[in-house]
Amino acid sequence: MRRAYLLPWLLVPLLLTACAGLDVRDFGLDGGGGDRAEEAIREALRVGTERTVERTGREDGYWGNALIRIGLPPELEQAGDTLRRVGFASQVDDLERRMNRAAESAAQEAVSVFVSAIRGMRPEDVYGVLRGADDAATQYLRDASESTLRERYMPIVQEQMERADVYRVYQPLRDAAGRIPGLSGLDVDLDRYVTDHALDGLFTILADEERRIREDPAARTTQLLRDYFGQ
Repeated sequence: MRRAYLLPWLLVPLLLTACAGLDVRDFGLDGGGGDRAEEAIREALRVGTERTVERTGREDGYWGNALIRIGLPPELEQAGDTLRRVGFASQVDDLERRMNRAAESAAQEAVSVFVSAIRGMRPEDVYGVLRGADDAATQYLRDASESTLRERYMPIVQEQMERADVYRVYQPLRDAAGRIPGLSGLDVDLDRYVTDHALDGLFTILADEERRIREDPAARTTQLLRDYFGQ
């Protein structure tokens, strides 16, 4: 009977040894460390989203970045190649450039949506980002904000496409393609296409900024980031 009473006490050193490598910040049990972790994650998201909007919302933010540049829709790729060969190369390039300009103009709309999503983070969201993959914060923001971004982006993309005269350039190309055997009947919802790819590009850059903050000390440009993630 005495051995039964002693057993729990004999296990205590083993439990302490097993827990020695754990960081109490992971569980928010260090008398404020959980709050500090939450502040650091929010700061990382704030910095990352600001840089993302800065990179994508300027001239050539999309057009000058091969990683996110918006090309012709798949339905038009063959037509574009053919049209280039028959003397419409400059018009095809102009169409692509104008679509990218519309995406660049819409990028600024992401700021307030991202701010709202960051403010809405719960402790379990922070924990998931801390323990998740290198793009866990990006995935959280995409889940939390993409539908709202899409609603905000669409009218701006439509407006910018009109200002950039995208359809004025597109219509003659479509008409020219219709006169080429095998390329007739081409019709694409360019507004939706540009919106979808603008959002894909936005989150691609955000994932890159998140990776930099996690891996590169030089990307930790605030004291809180340096204190929490290291210098």
